[in-house]
Amino acid sequence: MNVLITGGAGFIGSHLAEALLEKGDTVRVIDDLSTGSLENVQHLHGAPEFSLVVDTIMNENVMRKLIEESDIVYHLAAGVGVKYVIDNALASLLTNVRGTDIVLELASNNGKNKVMLTSTSEVYGKNGKLPFKEEDDRVLGSVYNTRWGYSISKSLDECLALAYWRERNLPTVTVRLFNTCGPRQTGRYGMVVPRFVQSALLGQPLTVYGDGTQTRCFTYIGDVIKALIALAENDKAVGDIFNVGSTREVSIRELAEIVIRLTSSASEIKYIPYEEAYGEGFDDMKHRMPDITKIQKLIGWTPRVNLDDLIMTVIDYYKSSQVPWESVSEKLPEYSDLLCSTV
Repeated sequence: MNVLITGGAGFIGSHLAEALLEKGDTVRVIDDLSTGSLENVQHLHGAPEFSLVVDTIMNENVMRKLIEESDIVYHLAAGVGVKYVIDNALASLLTNVRGTDIVLELASNNGKNKVMLTSTSEVYGKNGKLPFKEEDDRVLGSVYNTRWGYSISKSLDECLALAYWRERNLPTVTVRLFNTCGPRQTGRYGMVVPRFVQSALLGQPLTVYGDGTQTRCFTYIGDVIKALIALAENDKAVGDIFNVGSTREVSIRELAEIVIRLTSSASEIKYIPYEEAYGEGFDDMKHRMPDITKIQKLIGWTPRVNLDDLIMTVIDYYKSSQVPWESVSEKLPEYSDLLCSTV
């Protein structure tokens, strides 16, 4: 099968590309490297079934040709991470909304594509009813709070996907991801597990925003990839939305303690008010946990990797990584052989 992955040089996209190549698919990736990294796909360079296009999904001419040559599109390209979204609000909104519409419209015009859309648990907002079910109401904060723009844009993406399915018969499947973690994830954009691991390995304080009692559910990247591929291959998933995530809640304070224990670090935990980290008026969700009954019933999926083992994969990655922990995007010249020309 010919596969296109938008945002395929990102953390999730690069793992997906790996898995699809192992299945025997031909994989083409497009990424503008705004949050993705050439380092993530360096090991795939040279494989005859893999190719990389460095460009934006907003380039309709490029996207038209890529989609025409594909059977399925995994649409992962988006502004990601709380810090990145807050610092780059306009670019995130345009990529998430206009970029998604371009993908769906071109796929619909092509007439032979299926589109897998990755959404986020952020769409549930401040709904206090746990666990979150796909049909639950969304409870969002004020539009003056930049953080909620991301949730709104991803919700609109979901509405677009459903509309293209209902009105134009474009096969779409939407997945709402809950805090996916694993090797290659960077802490630059606010992702907490790699940020904690790097700090612990360096013996630096682990910075917890707020009081640390907020809870999240962390899922291993390998488990998430299995869910994405299984849903893509199941026709009964078309036209629907699925939660993909672990149901094991952990407070951010406890997460920091686990990282310190697993790294045998002498690091302390440092608490910083949200306003100091993100600015005045920052809003957060207190708890976030998925109900995964729907995906379990359809494909029998459930996360297999526990939290300690997940964190150990990140620890091992950073211990063995030959790449500096800051973004490799500053080192593009030494990876110039990976920069394919756009189509």
